[in-house]
Amino acid sequence: MYLCTLIDKQMEEKVMDKTISDKISFISFIVPAFAEAYKMPVPAAFKYLKKYGGWDFLNKHWWALHTDNDIWAIHDIYQICYKNGGMR
Repeated sequence: MYLCTLIDKQMEEKVMDKTISDKISFISFIVPAFAEAYKMPVPAAFKYLKKYGGWDFLNKHWWALHTDNDIWAIHDIYQICYKNGGMR
């Protein structure tokens, strides 16, 4: 019984590690893509996303966004920022 519990815990940790790795990979891809799409340096894009709620949206909904076309994911993040006062 103990061995099963230990194996289950190790499997959960591997899944969690994979999820975290996937999230980091997606975010490290999408922020520069957002910067490029809206013609801004990456640090400015990061500040923009933080200021207008795009960062929180991205962190909360990254799983759904990563399944979408990157153009639509960038557009969705932009829409959140725009609704929160971001410039057009």
